[in-house]
Amino acid sequence: MDSDSTASNPKDGDKERAGIQSVEVGFALLDVLAQAPAPLMLRDLAAAAHMSAAKAHRYLVSFQRLGLVVQDSTSTRYELGPATLRLGLATLSRLDAVKMARERLPALIEATGHTMALAVWGNRGPTLVHWQETPLAMPVSLRLGDVMPLLSSATGRCFAAFNSHGGAAEKAGPMIEEELALARKVGRSDLPSTPAQLQAMVKETRQQGLGRVVNVLLPGISGFCAPVFDADGHLVLGVVALGSSATLDTAWNGPIAQSLRQFARQLSADLGWRG
Repeated sequence: MDSDSTASNPKDGDKERAGIQSVEVGFALLDVLAQAPAPLMLRDLAAAAHMSAAKAHRYLVSFQRLGLVVQDSTSTRYELGPATLRLGLATLSRLDAVKMARERLPALIEATGHTMALAVWGNRGPTLVHWQETPLAMPVSLRLGDVMPLLSSATGRCFAAFNSHGGAAEKAGPMIEEELALARKVGRSDLPSTPAQLQAMVKETRQQGLGRVVNVLLPGISGFCAPVFDADGHLVLGVVALGSSATLDTAWNGPIAQSLRQFARQLSADLGWRG
């Protein structure tokens, strides 16, 4: 019997891991099409999925019957079909970014050893909606529901740099102007106080993929904030790492920054973002 059409045969005691091997093999074709920037010829699709063209064709025939794949009659190229769109939209409608992040956050905390928080854009700006401290964390005077300033917090800088769509971006403008004016009034040299300095901060944040502050919002406390995007490219969540400036590595290429970027990118991808 053809190996690509048989079910796996698990050992006793491992039945919960049983599966249909042909489904797993065939999914590789759908995964390639999902990641491809344009429809693919059979030979290119098969090669990317690491299978022969003949084998790939058998799967594609079945996928076309199910509406998972369509073939252009002129170019003969394959593309994802309407059934995959329905499945994708149904999945996206059920996704909850905060819930997904909360479920994954303990592993990130264990890997970094630092306090983590989640923030979303609320009526008054970036708002903390989840907070989880490590046992040895330095006490920080922040609580759930706190609204973070846009220029003096890592969270705010993340939202100021990446929140570029819709009403949230429009609301951020006046808030930023107010904070710029206050920074000039009190003579804060560690904060942007001019449009040029603001643009430099936004540029650096976007280039690094993180908001960052070092001893700015709270004395002795530093932090990062990584942006999480949805399928439309909208900023839906900020993942925050906070800690003592003496122990939290604030280097852009340090382990904390890299872990946050990886966490946020994977969560964004799982929410449908293809940036």
